[in-house]
Amino acid sequence: MTASLEITRTELVVLDMAGTTVVDDGVVEQAFQRAAERTGVADRMPWADALDHVRVTMGQSKIDVFTHLAGGDRDAAERATAAFEGAYAEIVEEQGVSEIPGAAEAIRELKDAGLAVALTTGFAPVTRDALIDGLGWHGLVDLALSPVDAGRGRPAPDLVLTALLRTGASSVSAVAVAGDTVSDVESGRRAGAGFVAGVLTGAHDRDALAAAGADAVLSDVTALRGALAERGLLPLAATV
Repeated sequence: MTASLEITRTELVVLDMAGTTVVDDGVVEQAFQRAAERTGVADRMPWADALDHVRVTMGQSKIDVFTHLAGGDRDAAERATAAFEGAYAEIVEEQGVSEIPGAAEAIRELKDAGLAVALTTGFAPVTRDALIDGLGWHGLVDLALSPVDAGRGRPAPDLVLTALLRTGASSVSAVAVAGDTVSDVESGRRAGAGFVAGVLTGAHDRDALAAAGADAVLSDVTALRGALAERGLLPLAATV
Protein backbone atom coordinates (compact mmCIF):
# COMPACT_ATOMS: atom_id res chain seq x y z
CA MET A 1 0.00 0.00 0.00
CA THR A 2 1.44 3.33 -1.05
CA ALA A 3 0.82 6.55 0.82
CA SER A 4 -0.93 9.26 -1.16
CA LEU A 5 0.89 12.51 -1.68
CA GLU A 6 -0.89 15.39 0.00
CA ILE A 7 -1.00 18.62 -1.97
CA THR A 8 0.11 21.75 -0.12
CA ARG A 9 -2.22 24.44 -1.35
CA THR A 10 -0.87 27.91 -2.02
CA GLU A 11 -1.35 30.59 0.63
CA LEU A 12 1.07 33.29 -0.58
CA VAL A 13 2.06 34.50 -4.04
CA VAL A 14 5.31 36.46 -4.38
CA LEU A 15 5.47 38.53 -7.56
CA ASP A 16 8.35 40.49 -9.05
CA MET A 17 7.71 44.06 -10.16
CA ALA A 18 9.56 45.40 -13.26
CA GLY A 19 9.01 43.03 -16.17
CA THR A 20 6.47 40.89 -14.31
CA THR A 21 3.73 43.17 -13.00
CA VAL A 22 5.14 46.54 -14.13
CA VAL A 23 6.10 47.39 -17.72
CA ASP A 24 9.83 47.97 -18.08
CA ASP A 25 10.33 48.94 -21.77
CA GLY A 26 14.07 49.28 -21.26
CA VAL A 27 13.79 51.72 -18.35
CA VAL A 28 16.29 49.74 -16.25
CA GLU A 29 18.87 49.89 -19.03
CA GLN A 30 18.24 53.59 -19.59
CA ALA A 31 18.67 54.31 -15.88
CA PHE A 32 21.83 52.23 -15.82
CA GLN A 33 23.28 54.20 -18.72
CA ARG A 34 22.54 57.52 -17.02
CA ALA A 35 24.07 56.27 -13.76
CA ALA A 36 27.17 55.00 -15.58
CA GLU A 37 27.62 58.32 -17.38
CA ARG A 38 27.23 60.29 -14.15
CA THR A 39 29.52 58.16 -11.99
CA GLY A 40 31.88 56.34 -14.36
CA VAL A 41 31.09 53.07 -12.60
CA ALA A 42 31.26 51.07 -15.82
CA ASP A 43 34.56 52.55 -17.04
CA ARG A 44 36.52 49.52 -15.82
CA MET A 45 35.23 47.30 -18.63
CA PRO A 46 33.98 47.65 -22.22
CA TRP A 47 30.52 49.19 -22.34
CA ALA A 48 29.07 46.14 -24.13
CA ASP A 49 30.31 43.87 -21.33
CA ALA A 50 28.88 46.14 -18.64
CA LEU A 51 25.48 46.26 -20.38
CA ASP A 52 25.51 42.49 -20.83
CA HIS A 53 26.14 42.06 -17.10
CA VAL A 54 23.18 44.32 -16.31
CA ARG A 55 20.95 42.24 -18.60
CA VAL A 56 22.11 38.90 -17.20
CA THR A 57 21.61 40.08 -13.60
CA MET A 58 18.17 41.64 -14.10
CA GLY A 59 16.15 41.16 -10.94
CA GLN A 60 19.11 41.21 -8.59
CA SER A 61 19.86 43.86 -5.98
CA LYS A 62 21.23 46.91 -7.74
CA ILE A 63 23.97 47.44 -5.15
CA ASP A 64 25.26 43.94 -5.91
CA VAL A 65 25.24 44.62 -9.65
CA PHE A 66 27.12 47.87 -9.27
CA THR A 67 29.60 46.35 -6.83
CA HIS A 68 30.60 43.89 -9.55
CA LEU A 69 30.87 46.65 -12.16
CA ALA A 70 32.95 48.76 -9.76
CA GLY A 71 35.42 45.93 -9.27
CA GLY A 72 34.38 45.41 -5.67
CA ASP A 73 34.61 49.10 -4.71
CA ARG A 74 31.63 49.37 -2.37
CA ASP A 75 31.75 53.15 -2.06
CA ALA A 76 31.70 53.56 -5.83
CA ALA A 77 28.87 51.02 -6.05
CA GLU A 78 26.82 52.94 -3.49
CA ARG A 79 27.28 56.17 -5.44
CA ALA A 80 26.29 54.44 -8.66
CA THR A 81 23.26 52.83 -7.03
CA ALA A 82 22.07 56.22 -5.77
CA ALA A 83 22.59 57.63 -9.27
CA PHE A 84 20.65 54.71 -10.74
CA GLU A 85 17.71 55.20 -8.38
CA GLY A 86 17.68 58.92 -9.18
CA ALA A 87 17.82 58.24 -12.91
CA TYR A 88 15.05 55.67 -12.70
CA ALA A 89 12.84 58.16 -10.86
CA GLU A 90 13.58 60.76 -13.56
CA ILE A 91 12.58 58.38 -16.33
CA VAL A 92 9.38 57.38 -14.55
CA GLU A 93 8.60 61.09 -14.16
CA GLU A 94 9.30 61.67 -17.85
CA GLN A 95 7.56 58.60 -19.28
CA GLY A 96 5.09 57.55 -16.61
CA VAL A 97 4.60 54.01 -15.39
CA SER A 98 2.15 51.34 -16.46
CA GLU A 99 1.24 47.84 -15.42
CA ILE A 100 1.72 44.71 -17.45
CA PRO A 101 -1.72 44.51 -19.10
CA GLY A 102 -4.11 42.78 -16.71
CA ALA A 103 -1.65 42.64 -13.80
CA ALA A 104 -3.80 44.50 -11.27
CA GLU A 105 -6.84 42.39 -12.11
CA ALA A 106 -4.72 39.24 -11.87
CA ILE A 107 -3.60 40.29 -8.38
CA ARG A 108 -7.21 40.96 -7.37
CA GLU A 109 -8.22 37.50 -8.61
CA LEU A 110 -5.47 35.90 -6.55
CA LYS A 111 -6.64 37.87 -3.50
CA ASP A 112 -10.25 36.89 -4.18
CA ALA A 113 -9.11 33.26 -4.24
CA GLY A 114 -7.92 33.70 -0.66
CA LEU A 115 -4.22 34.21 -1.31
CA ALA A 116 -1.89 36.80 0.17
CA VAL A 117 0.13 38.67 -2.47
CA ALA A 118 3.55 40.27 -2.00
CA LEU A 119 5.54 42.33 -4.49
CA THR A 120 9.33 42.08 -4.49
CA THR A 121 12.00 43.99 -6.38
CA GLY A 122 15.71 44.64 -6.65
CA PHE A 123 15.01 48.39 -6.41
CA ALA A 124 15.47 50.48 -3.29
CA PRO A 125 12.29 51.30 -1.32
CA VAL A 126 12.15 54.86 -2.73
CA THR A 127 11.94 53.55 -6.30
CA ARG A 128 9.63 50.68 -5.39
CA ASP A 129 7.24 53.09 -3.67
CA ALA A 130 7.37 55.54 -6.58
CA LEU A 131 6.22 52.75 -8.89
CA ILE A 132 3.40 51.76 -6.53
CA ASP A 133 2.39 55.43 -6.23
CA GLY A 134 2.40 55.84 -10.01
CA LEU A 135 0.22 52.77 -10.49
CA GLY A 136 -2.14 53.62 -7.65
CA TRP A 137 -1.52 50.18 -6.15
CA HIS A 138 -1.54 51.10 -2.47
CA GLY A 139 -3.92 48.67 -0.81
CA LEU A 140 -3.74 46.23 -3.72
CA VAL A 141 -1.13 43.92 -2.20
CA ASP A 142 -0.36 42.74 1.32
CA LEU A 143 3.32 43.60 1.23
CA ALA A 144 6.07 45.14 -0.94
CA LEU A 145 9.71 44.31 -0.25
CA SER A 146 13.14 45.51 -1.38
CA PRO A 147 16.48 43.82 -0.60
CA VAL A 148 17.10 46.20 2.30
CA ASP A 149 13.92 44.83 3.93
CA ALA A 150 15.08 41.23 3.72
CA GLY A 151 18.86 41.08 4.06
CA ARG A 152 20.00 39.95 0.63
CA GLY A 153 18.56 40.50 -2.81
CA ARG A 154 17.87 37.83 -5.41
CA PRO A 155 18.93 35.18 -6.28
CA ALA A 156 19.20 34.61 -2.50
CA PRO A 157 15.94 33.33 -0.96
CA ASP A 158 15.61 36.19 1.55
CA LEU A 159 12.85 38.19 -0.16
CA VAL A 160 10.61 35.14 -0.51
CA LEU A 161 11.28 33.98 3.04
CA THR A 162 10.69 37.46 4.46
CA ALA A 163 7.36 37.64 2.62
CA LEU A 164 6.44 34.26 4.15
CA LEU A 165 7.33 35.40 7.66
CA ARG A 166 5.53 38.73 7.40
CA THR A 167 2.32 37.30 5.93
CA GLY A 168 2.23 34.28 8.22
CA ALA A 169 2.12 31.61 5.51
CA SER A 170 2.35 28.17 7.07
CA SER A 171 5.28 26.78 5.06
CA VAL A 172 7.55 27.45 2.11
CA SER A 173 5.69 24.80 0.15
CA ALA A 174 2.59 27.02 0.44
CA VAL A 175 4.35 29.82 -1.45
CA ALA A 176 4.19 30.45 -5.20
CA VAL A 177 6.73 32.70 -6.89
CA ALA A 178 6.56 34.33 -10.33
CA GLY A 179 9.03 36.56 -12.14
CA ASP A 180 10.57 37.38 -15.50
CA THR A 181 14.22 36.71 -14.66
CA VAL A 182 16.49 33.79 -13.91
CA SER A 183 17.18 35.44 -10.54
CA ASP A 184 13.47 35.38 -9.69
CA VAL A 185 13.27 31.67 -10.45
CA GLU A 186 16.48 30.85 -8.60
CA SER A 187 15.30 32.81 -5.56
CA GLY A 188 12.05 30.86 -5.46
CA ARG A 189 13.86 27.55 -5.86
CA ARG A 190 16.38 28.36 -3.11
CA ALA A 191 13.56 29.36 -0.78
CA GLY A 192 11.86 26.01 -1.32
CA ALA A 193 8.70 27.52 -2.80
CA GLY A 194 6.05 25.00 -3.77
CA PHE A 195 5.54 26.49 -7.23
CA VAL A 196 7.86 28.73 -9.21
CA ALA A 197 6.86 30.27 -12.55
CA GLY A 198 8.70 32.32 -15.11
CA VAL A 199 6.85 34.89 -17.21
CA LEU A 200 7.74 36.07 -20.71
CA THR A 201 7.04 39.80 -20.33
CA GLY A 202 10.49 40.88 -19.23
CA ALA A 203 14.19 40.22 -19.34
CA HIS A 204 14.72 36.51 -19.93
CA ASP A 205 13.38 33.99 -22.43
CA ARG A 206 11.64 30.65 -22.08
CA ASP A 207 14.81 28.56 -22.32
CA ALA A 208 16.64 30.57 -19.65
CA LEU A 209 13.68 30.47 -17.24
CA ALA A 210 13.15 26.75 -17.73
CA ALA A 211 16.86 26.03 -17.29
CA ALA A 212 16.79 27.98 -14.01
CA GLY A 213 14.20 25.54 -12.67
CA ALA A 214 10.79 27.10 -13.36
CA ASP A 215 7.89 24.70 -12.85
CA ALA A 216 6.09 26.54 -15.64
CA VAL A 217 6.86 29.35 -18.07
CA LEU A 218 3.78 31.52 -18.61
CA SER A 219 2.96 34.13 -21.21
CA ASP A 220 2.34 36.69 -18.46
CA VAL A 221 1.19 37.07 -14.88
CA THR A 222 -2.47 36.83 -15.85
CA ALA A 223 -1.94 33.10 -16.51
CA LEU A 224 -0.72 32.40 -12.97
CA ARG A 225 -4.08 31.77 -11.30
CA GLY A 226 -4.99 29.30 -14.02
CA ALA A 227 -1.65 27.51 -13.64
CA LEU A 228 -2.22 27.16 -9.89
CA ALA A 229 -5.77 25.93 -10.46
CA GLU A 230 -4.63 23.31 -12.98
CA ARG A 231 -2.26 21.87 -10.40
CA GLY A 232 -4.86 21.88 -7.62
CA LEU A 233 -2.87 24.49 -5.68
CA LEU A 234 -5.59 27.06 -5.03
CA PRO A 235 -7.24 27.15 -1.60
CA LEU A 236 -10.23 24.80 -1.38
CA ALA A 237 -12.66 27.71 -1.04
CA ALA A 238 -11.53 29.03 -4.45
CA THR A 239 -12.32 25.73 -6.17
CA VAL A 240 -15.89 25.43 -4.93
